[in-house]
Amino acid sequence: MLENDEWINATLLAATEQEIDDTIKVMGGDDWESWIDTLINSESIAQGCQTIAFSYVGPEVTHPIYLDGTLGRAKIDLHQTSHSLNLKLANFDGGAYATVCKALVTKASVFIPGLTPYMLALYRVMKEHGTHEGCIEQMYRLFSQKLCAGHKVVPVDAERLIRIDDLELDPKTQDQVSEVLAQLNEHNFKELGDYAGFKQEFLQLNGFGFENVNYSADVDVVSIYQSSED
Repeated sequence: MLENDEWINATLLAATEQEIDDTIKVMGGDDWESWIDTLINSESIAQGCQTIAFSYVGPEVTHPIYLDGTLGRAKIDLHQTSHSLNLKLANFDGGAYATVCKALVTKASVFIPGLTPYMLALYRVMKEHGTHEGCIEQMYRLFSQKLCAGHKVVPVDAERLIRIDDLELDPKTQDQVSEVLAQLNEHNFKELGDYAGFKQEFLQLNGFGFENVNYSADVDVVSIYQSSED
């Protein structure tokens, strides 16, 4: 979609067991636990250390392509890993949490099949409501209101997940998102959804789309290299 500004209809085959296992390996909690275990074994964990992993659940409309799919299997593994790591870090007065974020433009999310139309509708509605957050705003709220807000206990839900997807899952917001989604197609997605904002966030995430940057100017790589050495 982004490369040619086109809506592409596609049919996906179900993942094989090997693909499911590979996805869990890459996007589950294996690397996270290995990293924390290495720090513990090398006596490199600070007292009060907290570690977080980012996750996504989404509303019911995205569950077939996310929560109930292969990605969802990996996220379940990630959430379970947060519990085991939390027990280990309790010995250091620390903790481990999985944080459920809103749908955000990242280098990974834009390539999740079927999620982009939902995000186009979501961005439009949340911007109209004044509740839209990008990655930076979302992380600021995570730290200022959850992790570093002076709570005696980090606020979590019944599954011990930190939830900062509350604005996305607001019932009124989701009702309007569903209305927009029902109308989106290959002819009107730029007008009905926030495609311009979606694409701008993706470009800026990769260093493009900034008005104060002259992308046609020559770059003196030698001087940049010398400056980095200084």
